Amino acid sequence: MPEADSASLSARADTILGIHRPSRATHARFVRAETWLRYAVPALLATFLACLGGVAALHLQIQRDDLLHKTAAEVETFTRLAAAALLSAADDEAPARLGALLPQASLQAGRRILIVSPTERILASHPPLPARITQLPEVLGEAQALTVLAERAGAMTVMLPGGEAALAAMHRLPGDGTTRVAVVQPLGQALAAWSERARNQAILLGAAGLVIVGIAVAYGLQTRRAHAVDRLCEQIKQRLDTALGRGGCGLWDWDIPRGRIYWSDSMYALLGYRREREFLSFGDVNALVHPDDGDLYSLARGLAANQTMVDHAFRMRGADGSYVWLRTRAEIVPDQSDGGRHLVGIAVDVTEQHNLVESTATADMRLRDAVEAISEAFVLWDTSNRLVLCNSKFRHLHALSPEDAQPGRRYGEIMGRGVLPRVRRELPDAEHAGATSRTFEAELADGRWLQISERRTKDGGYVSVGTDITNLKRHQEQLVASERELIETVKDLKRSRRTLELQTQQLADLAERYLDQKASAESANQAKSEFLANMSHELRTPLNAIIGFAELMETEVYGALGSPRYGEYCRDIRSSGNYLLSVIDDILNMSRIEAHRVSLVRRDLNVDAAVKSAIKLVAEPARSKSLAISVDLSPGLRLLADERALQQILVNLLQNAVKFTPSEGRLMVRARPSGDHVNLYIEDSGIGIPKAALPKLGAPFAQVETNLTRSHNGSGLGLAIARSMAELHGGSLRIRSEEGLGTIVLVRLPAPTPERLRALAAEEASQQTVAALREASGASLRPSPVQPAVV
Repeated sequence: MPEADSASLSARADTILGIHRPSRATHARFVRAETWLRYAVPALLATFLACLGGVAALHLQIQRDDLLHKTAAEVETFTRLAAAALLSAADDEAPARLGALLPQASLQAGRRILIVSPTERILASHPPLPARITQLPEVLGEAQALTVLAERAGAMTVMLPGGEAALAAMHRLPGDGTTRVAVVQPLGQALAAWSERARNQAILLGAAGLVIVGIAVAYGLQTRRAHAVDRLCEQIKQRLDTALGRGGCGLWDWDIPRGRIYWSDSMYALLGYRREREFLSFGDVNALVHPDDGDLYSLARGLAANQTMVDHAFRMRGADGSYVWLRTRAEIVPDQSDGGRHLVGIAVDVTEQHNLVESTATADMRLRDAVEAISEAFVLWDTSNRLVLCNSKFRHLHALSPEDAQPGRRYGEIMGRGVLPRVRRELPDAEHAGATSRTFEAELADGRWLQISERRTKDGGYVSVGTDITNLKRHQEQLVASERELIETVKDLKRSRRTLELQTQQLADLAERYLDQKASAESANQAKSEFLANMSHELRTPLNAIIGFAELMETEVYGALGSPRYGEYCRDIRSSGNYLLSVIDDILNMSRIEAHRVSLVRRDLNVDAAVKSAIKLVAEPARSKSLAISVDLSPGLRLLADERALQQILVNLLQNAVKFTPSEGRLMVRARPSGDHVNLYIEDSGIGIPKAALPKLGAPFAQVETNLTRSHNGSGLGLAIARSMAELHGGSLRIRSEEGLGTIVLVRLPAPTPERLRALAAEEASQQTVAALREASGASLRPSPVQPAVV
C-alpha cells in the first residue's frame, strides 16, 4: 500500500471493541444534544413551575387589591347612607331604631355601625356592643386619625385593639357638626371568600407541581442511567485498550464473511497509525504485511480448511515506514447475531525479541573478537569440561593447532595434545579461595613468567586467564630493596616517638600545676566571698545601732538637743547609715551568690503583680524627680521564678533607671511573650551608657563613672545581682544604651510551661522525700530517754 494510503487509517471508532453501536442519523443527533437536554429539560420545567406560581400569585394579589378597593368604597358609601338615614329620623328615636333604619342586606357579617357623641361616647351600636364598652377608642384604638379627619379621611385601614385589621369610615350628620356616624368592617371577614379561592388554587398548583417534578426526576434518572451505561462502556474500552497498550498488544477482530477487520486503539498505537474508519478492509491490512512473510490470503485458505487456531509471526509496516514484528494468536468465534465467523485474538509486538536475537549474535561475534584481541591467554570451559571459547594466545601457550582446539571437545582430549608449562609455585591465596578458584605462576621456556588464574563460573564451568608477569617479577626485586630502606626509616621514627613522649610528659606536668593553681585561686575566691559575708554581718550590727540612735536623737525622744544643727547632723548620720546598710546588703547578696548559697523557690507568678509591687518601692524617688512611669504588659503573662529574686531584679533595675534619669524624664516597663520565655524591658530616658563601658557592666563592683568623676552614689552591684539572679533562673540579661538618649535593659526569664511545671513538681517531691528520710534517720539515731535507776 502506498504511503498516502497508510496514513489514512485514523479517526474515532463508533464501537466498543468491534461491537456496533446504533448509527442512525436521528440517534447520532440525539447523542450530540443529550448533554444539553440533560440540563435544559429540568431547567425548562423549573422555569415553567416558577412562572406558573408567579402568575397565580400575581392574579391572587390583583383580586385581593380589587376586593379591598371595592370593600373600602362600599364602607364609604354605606357610611354616607347611614348618616342620611339617621338625619331623616327623629333625634330621640334614631339611636333606639338604628338597626331598623338601614336595610338588613347592607349589614354584612362583622360590619358594625356606631353613633358617636362629640365626647367620643358611643350613643348606639348595631350590632350591640357589650355594656362595658362605652367609648370609641375602646373599639378603634387610641390616637386614630379617623376621629380627627372624619369624612375627609374616607375609608381607612385601622388596627383594632384586639390586633385585627379593619376598614373604618366616619361622617358627621348633615346640619349637626357634633354627632358622627362610624362604620367598621373587619378585613378578615371581608376577605374570607378570597382566602378560600387562594387555598383552592394553591392546592391545584401543588398537585401540578408534584406531577411536573415527578416527570423531571424520572427524566433525570433515565438520562443518568443512560450516561452511566455509556461511561461504563467507555471505561471498559479504555481499560482494555490501556492493558493492551501497556502489554505491547493489539486486538484483532476479523469478520471473515464480510472481509473486514477491526483493530483496537492499541493496535493503531503499536504501528503508529490513527483511526479514520471503523473497520479496515482485507486488502488494506494485507498490503501492510511484509512480502517475505506471506500474506493473509494463505491464512484465509487455512481457516477455510476447518482450521480453528492461528499462531503466526510476520512483519507489518508502521506509519514511519519501518517494519514491526508481530506474533498473532487468534481463534475462530461464531457470531450469535448473524451466524457468521470471526477470527478474534491479539497481536503481540515481538520486535524486541527478534532484535535481541540479532544483537546476541552480534555480541557473540564481538566477544570472540575481543577475546582474540586481549594480550592474555584466555579459555572458557562449560560444566561438562568442554571447550566453549579460547584465543590464539592459549593455543600458542599449549602448542595447539586450531583443529585441536575445536569448541565442544573435552578438557582431557585437548590438553592431551598440548604441552603444559612448568609450574614454579602456587600463590598462597589459592588455598583460601577453595575449589572455586586457583591461581599459580608458571615459567616458560624462554624465561617469561605467567600468572594463571582459574575461576568457576555461575553455571558450573570455569574460565582460565594467563597474564604475563615478567615485569612484575622485576619490580618485586626492586621492592625488596625499598623494603630495607623502609625498615631504616621506621627505626628513625621510633626514636622521634620517644622524644615526643618525653614532651608529652612535660605538658602533663604543666597541666597538673595549672590545675593546682586554679584550685588555689578558686579557694581564695571562696574565702573572699565568705570574708565579705562575715564582714557584712559584722558591720550590720553597729550600723543598726547607729541608725537607731540617730533616729532617737533626731526625734528628740529623751529631750531637746539644744542646737538645730544637731538635728541636721542626725539626719545626715541616719541617711549615711541607711546608704551604707544598703551597700552592705548588696555585698552580702553578691557574696551569697558567688558562694553558691542562694536557693530559689520557683513558683508560678503573675507578671503584672510583680511589676506593680516593684514600682511601689521606687515610686517615691521617681515622684521626687518628677519622673513619669508607664507600664505596657501583655495580658495574662506568667513567670516561673522565685518571688523574692524576681522582686530584687526588678527593684535593682528600676532604682538604677530612677537614679540615672534626670528630672522630668520617663520610665517604661514592658513585658512580651517570647516562645517558652517572657521578656521584661526596663527603658529610661536617662544619661545613657558609653559603648566602651557596656562590656564590663554586670560584673561585680563595675561602674561607668570613675572615683574622680562620680556624680551618683552606689556600690555597682545592682546590675551584677540582677544578672546573676536571672542566670540562676535559666534566663539572661542584656543592655542596650545610647549616650544622651537612654538605656534599655532586657531580662529574659522562663515561663511556666507544662514540662517545667512537671519537672518542678518532681523536684519538690524528691526534696520532700529527702527531708522525710533525713527526719526519719534523725529520729532513729536520737537516743531514747534514760530510765531512772531502781534503788
